[in-house]
Amino acid sequence: MTTTVSLVEHPEASTASPACTAQPSMVVRAEQAIAAACAQLGRCLQQLGPHFPGDTSKGNYFAPAVWPEEPAGVNSSWTAGFWTGLLWMAHELSGEARFGTAAAAQLEGYSSRLERRFVVDHHDLGFLFMPSCVAALRQGPQPLAHATALQAAALLMTRYLPRAGVVQAWGRLEDPAQRGRIIIDCLLNLPLLHWAAGQGGAAEMREAAIRHAQRSREHLVRPDHSSFHTFHFDPETGAPLHGTTAQGASDQSCWARGQAWGLYGFALNHRWVPEQGFLQTACQLADHFLALLPEHGIACWDMSFPPEAGEPWDSSASAIAACGLMDIAEQLPAAEAERAQAYRQAADRILDGLLRHCAGWDAPGNALLRHGVYSKPDGLGVDEASLWGDFFFLEALARRARGWTPFWHPPAALNSRPIPPSTSTPV
Repeated sequence: MTTTVSLVEHPEASTASPACTAQPSMVVRAEQAIAAACAQLGRCLQQLGPHFPGDTSKGNYFAPAVWPEEPAGVNSSWTAGFWTGLLWMAHELSGEARFGTAAAAQLEGYSSRLERRFVVDHHDLGFLFMPSCVAALRQGPQPLAHATALQAAALLMTRYLPRAGVVQAWGRLEDPAQRGRIIIDCLLNLPLLHWAAGQGGAAEMREAAIRHAQRSREHLVRPDHSSFHTFHFDPETGAPLHGTTAQGASDQSCWARGQAWGLYGFALNHRWVPEQGFLQTACQLADHFLALLPEHGIACWDMSFPPEAGEPWDSSASAIAACGLMDIAEQLPAAEAERAQAYRQAADRILDGLLRHCAGWDAPGNALLRHGVYSKPDGLGVDEASLWGDFFFLEALARRARGWTPFWHPPAALNSRPIPPSTSTPV
């Protein structure tokens, strides 16, 4: 039986922590959480061995992925890159060779997946190849990883529909049900095109990424700064048609993870092309997200529901949003220091809630972040952990504790060496 998490089950989550209660600083708490997370990842790695886990946990335990007519643990889903990325991240944060060794051993599988064209008829090639192959380049020259990432970007470009100015999200390009459809998640796949354009790939990759982000800003973002999950265009004329959802409560609702993808995605695209002004859109989406976020910091799976509705949480949406809020704060100009600080404080509030109520190491299981939702309408991964939830939770902790540079950032910003624990004065 699937259980759900609500304020009824967690009455303590209905109020904020008392301001007068002495608490360790968030830097200290995040540093402690990194140690706990890396230990938990080590246990999960030991249990999985060379196998890739499934998209979501079962009872907060990840098990080897299952795919029809394929061996258990095959690199098959759009989420596989998050597992390899978690291993690279743990290697950088802990300095433990076992994580880097495991991640490096998976790289050839990404090349083979491209050669087979195995489950790559979608736009999530950025999610697959940025945290795996591009991340590997932080450890030094990696010819196979570099070539594989460039090939993945070239494949992603085949999904670009120039007349519509968008990268098609799902399905084969000739599929009439999916042709011309985009989803808000794609904003985090566009950095692969920007990266490849700077690594000898076609200049058209950068132009396509910019145009897709522009079209997303024009049509995925509503006037009230909520967002559609998906939007449909006429692929031949480029005419905008209508917005829909696949995982939200309704076509007109605000799916929490989509709103989080949007605020982080526009912030990341601003890093690659700051002249496009995507940071303003990121701020607008962030403000709407925060306006609907419960005080405890954990988003309901769809933000059209009030907290008292008792609907399941999606902790992964909050983890993604925390990363986005920190990214926005880092990029705001000095003249907006007060606004940047407000976003940092909001990210801290979210991390506080996640650490208090969702940390995987505080309960049986091998996951990092409990109480997520994959797709509530489909009954998938409800009140479970997810690979993307674990990934962005650890990313948020690493950024807060150590100023760690995410895999999604331009190469000039990347730190190629493992980062030791912070010795600076906690703030």
